[in-house]
Amino acid sequence: MTNQPTVFVGLSGGVDSSVAALRLQKQGYNVVGVFIKVWHPDWLECNWEGERLDAMRVAAKLGIPFLTCDAEAAYRDDVAEYFISEYQAGRTPNPDVMCNKYVKFGRFLDFARSQGADLIATGHYARRIDTTQGAELHRGVDTNKDQTYFLWTLTQAELQQTLFPIGDTPKDAIRAEAAAAGLPTAVKKDSQGICFLGHIDIKEFLRHYVDLSPGPVYDQAGEVIGEHDGALIYTLGQRHGFTITSQSTKREPHYVIARDIATNSITVGTKRPHTPAGETQCLVHTSYTTQEPTPGQTLQLQNRYRQTPIPAVVEAITGDTLRLTLSEQIDQPAHGQSCVLYNGSHCLGGGIIAACP
Repeated sequence: MTNQPTVFVGLSGGVDSSVAALRLQKQGYNVVGVFIKVWHPDWLECNWEGERLDAMRVAAKLGIPFLTCDAEAAYRDDVAEYFISEYQAGRTPNPDVMCNKYVKFGRFLDFARSQGADLIATGHYARRIDTTQGAELHRGVDTNKDQTYFLWTLTQAELQQTLFPIGDTPKDAIRAEAAAAGLPTAVKKDSQGICFLGHIDIKEFLRHYVDLSPGPVYDQAGEVIGEHDGALIYTLGQRHGFTITSQSTKREPHYVIARDIATNSITVGTKRPHTPAGETQCLVHTSYTTQEPTPGQTLQLQNRYRQTPIPAVVEAITGDTLRLTLSEQIDQPAHGQSCVLYNGSHCLGGGIIAACP
């Protein structure tokens, strides 16, 4: 062992985290590979053993220690149960954000500290840039793979202890680097994401925990024109997943424009719902990576992953609630989704979309 810092790398069994570990080892860090074991329902098959085996193979190839972090409780309580309760409340959650907050930068970070690590690292496509104000979270250079949208809850406490070794490199170059190093994950397909939704759709997952009953689909005139599988599972702007039984010859696409959880009904229209320029968007439970924005400041926001950023002006900040005025029209976002704020490539933080008081 050397006097270099010890870094615990979250090895998922994929190519990105594998190259993250490889790079840190080449930079002289004491690298320890850690597989983060998460929860999945007993009724759903999940190949976590295969992912862990791939992570072990990478650790063996690099000649680094390998550990397993048990994050089942955190994942079940703070990700899966959150996911279910948000749908029950009529909101549309983003479980990947909560997985990062409570599992990768919560339970895993705590585990690493308890084992004597100085830092943790992940294979996220993001960059940490250190400034006199602290560590800043910036977009990954591969705009198609940038994952800062899912990292907005990180604060200085987490950023100061985290490295993102691959955020300065495009994905194809990461695969080439893995192949050149002989890593066993070099040609492995990208992960499908969280296990409890990676191999099953939302409806099939939720029906094990909530009562999903068919209900009516209304048009904007209040006429029943079809049937859906349970109002809880739909989100604004959704185009599929319900049946239009009307015999109208005008078969235009229909989009969900409203839901009523109490009556188990949805309303659809032929135009995707929008929020016009000049309207206010409210965020709650806001969190900022460096410092909070200031009223009057123009930022860019994203309501969805890979969305083209939209300019918006900060109107007011009250406690953990932030009000923004949109400078352009956007597709109407669903309550419960994450809205992430940027100043150029700098991810300032974000919040949860909610109804404005």
